[in-house]
Amino acid sequence: MKLSVSSSVATCLMVAAPLLTQPALAADSTASTTYPNRPIRMIVPQAPGSASDTVARIIAQELTTRLKQQVIVDNRPGGALLLGLDLTSKANPDGYTIGYAMIGALAISPNVVSKPPLNVLKDLQPVAQTTTGQMLLAAGPATPFKSVKEVVAYAKQNPDKLNYASSGVGTPGHVGFELFKYMTGTSIVHVAYKGGAAGIVDLIAGRVQLMLESTNSITPYAKAGRVRGLAVSGPKRSEALPEIPTMIEAGVPGYEATTWTGIVAPVGMPRPVVARLNAEIVQMAASPSYKEKVQAIGSDPMSGTPEQFGAFIRSESAKWAAVVKRAGVKAD
Repeated sequence: MKLSVSSSVATCLMVAAPLLTQPALAADSTASTTYPNRPIRMIVPQAPGSASDTVARIIAQELTTRLKQQVIVDNRPGGALLLGLDLTSKANPDGYTIGYAMIGALAISPNVVSKPPLNVLKDLQPVAQTTTGQMLLAAGPATPFKSVKEVVAYAKQNPDKLNYASSGVGTPGHVGFELFKYMTGTSIVHVAYKGGAAGIVDLIAGRVQLMLESTNSITPYAKAGRVRGLAVSGPKRSEALPEIPTMIEAGVPGYEATTWTGIVAPVGMPRPVVARLNAEIVQMAASPSYKEKVQAIGSDPMSGTPEQFGAFIRSESAKWAAVVKRAGVKAD
């Protein structure tokens, strides 16, 4: 026997359907007109004083001015950068908790940690990219290397005789150097440190010979001549180090390993709130004051739509997942 809905019930359902959407629409409308009306927490998955924290505080200061509400940095390091993102994903999606994230948290750690606490591609709402940057391949001052080609030639003739430092397992410098090794057919030994500063110290002291490190961290040492810059990892030269070639110019065709940051939020944030935050970030990225501040520490301003940022995260995640798998990188 077939069951059917009576015409009267169907009519009631048709009338009720638009009403079911009205609370959501009303909430969106209210959010659009009143947001923000209290301070906003921005979770940063790294410790105070780190290079990423420095950029996060610049962004918090700029957004505080633009939104006319205090944006408070809440540092939550741990879990290979995923603790802070997990807390962000589980927050109330009302716009008063947002997350500051970087390439390591969004595109590398999820592929390195065997059981990540969240799925960053599904459990977070991309809002906007905020910076783009790159890394510097540097040699210690006691090494003879003056170019990337010299490093590659020596490494091919002397497999595993060179060491390279990184700021930790699964960091951009680690997986970026593994990509370099793959693309140049070299075998160079990885030495992981607890942070980039310790690796730079040993690079200067000659305990390791090479390092691929964020320009945010290593540029002052290169400018002072304490390490020897050989190439930058992005598609164009760094404004902070214009005399240093890109990796492509230095003889590694197709090599690119950028660093980047952005703002994410819990899934379910009202669309007008996402749009408001995105609009403020886009305007921030275009402002001379923001550009001057981030370029002073080796990054460049970047923005775009939430959709563009989401697509970029997915493409970067796929790229680094392949590198991680091929190199057998594991953080736990």
